[in-house]
Amino acid sequence: MNAEIIAVGSELLLGQIANTNAQFISEQLALLGIDVFFHTVCGDNEPRLRDAIKKAESRAELIIFTGGLGPTKDDLTKETVARVLGKKLVADQKAMDSMLDYFKVTGREMTENNLKQALVIEGSHILPNSQGMAPGMIVEEGGHVYLLMPGVPSEMRPMFLDFAKSYFAHRHSQHIQSRVLRFFGIGESQLETKIIDLIDAQSNPTIAPLAKESEVTLRLTAKHESKEEAEKMLDLIEQKIDQRVGTYLYGYDEVSLPEVVFGLLQAEKKTIAFAESLTGGMASEWMTGFPGASSILNGGIVCYTNEVKEQVLHVPTEVLKSDGAVSARCAELMASSIRTLCGSDIGVSFTGVAGPDKSEGKDVGTVYIGFADGDNSRSYLYQFKGSRRKIRIQSVKTGYDLIRRYLRRLPAIVK
Repeated sequence: MNAEIIAVGSELLLGQIANTNAQFISEQLALLGIDVFFHTVCGDNEPRLRDAIKKAESRAELIIFTGGLGPTKDDLTKETVARVLGKKLVADQKAMDSMLDYFKVTGREMTENNLKQALVIEGSHILPNSQGMAPGMIVEEGGHVYLLMPGVPSEMRPMFLDFAKSYFAHRHSQHIQSRVLRFFGIGESQLETKIIDLIDAQSNPTIAPLAKESEVTLRLTAKHESKEEAEKMLDLIEQKIDQRVGTYLYGYDEVSLPEVVFGLLQAEKKTIAFAESLTGGMASEWMTGFPGASSILNGGIVCYTNEVKEQVLHVPTEVLKSDGAVSARCAELMASSIRTLCGSDIGVSFTGVAGPDKSEGKDVGTVYIGFADGDNSRSYLYQFKGSRRKIRIQSVKTGYDLIRRYLRRLPAIVK
C-alpha cells in the first residue's frame, strides 16, 4: 500500500502554522511498511480540494486527510469527500452523546453548528476522538482507503495511535520491524560512504539515512511473516554496519546521547562535574534532566569571565595572559580544578568562541574541551560551524561523546 497525505487548511498555506501532522503520520506509516509518496496541502476551498482528491486517487491507495472536520463553515473536508464518493453524511450517536455531555459538564452553550461535528460519512469505520469532539473515520471505496482525522495535533495523534494504526496493521500479513541506529561524530556523507554498498544492495531490510542536529541516524526496516525472523534480519544488517562504523554508534530508537552517558556513569558508579564557559551551564542542565542525577552529577560552575576562572577555578593569571582563556592549557586546568573542587571522578570543561566575533584572535567555532580523571588531564581542539546556538550544542554533545568513549574504552575523536 502506498499513501498520500492531504492537509486541509488555508492557515497552512499562509504559513501561520507548520504541517507537523504530515511528518508524524509519515513516520508512523513507515513503521507499518506503508510508503508515503506525496504530501499535499490544500486550502479551505471545495473545488481545489476535489481536484486534490482526484489527483491523489490516481497515484495512491491510501489517502489521509487532516483538518476540516470542525464546526465552522470553512471546515469542509468530510462534505467534499462524501460528495466525491457519492455518499451521505449521517449523525454518529456516540459522537453526539459525547458532545452533549461536554457542554452539560462545562456549562457552555452549544450552538447549532456544533452538531456538524457529529456527522460522519455513511458506512465509515468511526475513530473516536478522546481529546475533542469531531470523530475521525475510515472509508473503503473503489479500491481506495480514505482516512479522515482532525487537524489539531493533540487530537489527531492519539486518534491515529489508539485507533487508526491498529486498523492498518491488521491489513498486513507481514510483520514490519524497524530499528533506528543513532550515530555521533560522523557526518551523513561519511557514514553513507562507509556503507554505500549495503545501501545500494538494500531491498529487505531497507536502510534509510537521516541527518539530525549534529547527529546521523539509520532507520533499518525488515518485513517477514515471522516477527522473530524480521528481528534476525535486522540483527544481521546491523552487524555489518557495526563492523564498519560501530565506534560512532551510541544508541537506538529515541534514546539521546546524554541519556546513554547517564546510564554508563550509573553502571560504572562514576561521578562527574562540569566547568562551563561558552556553554553556559548547558552540559550540567542536560544531566539534571534525568531522575537520580544527584548520584551522578556532583556539581558544576559557569565560569564565563576570566575573573571567575582565576578566583574560583584557580586558573593562574599567567596562563590566561600567555595562553588565553580559549586554549588547551586553560581547558585542562578548568577540568582538573572542577574535578577537585566537586570531588568527582571526572571533570569536563568547555571554553571557546561561540561568536559572532573572534576572541583572543581565534575564529568563531574554536572550542577546547578539557577532560580530567585522577591526576591525568588533557584537552581536545575542535572547529565547529554554524550559529552561536549550534556551536554551543555541538560543543556539549561532543563533550558527552568524549565521556561515552572514555567509559566504553574507545579512543576519542580528534579533529
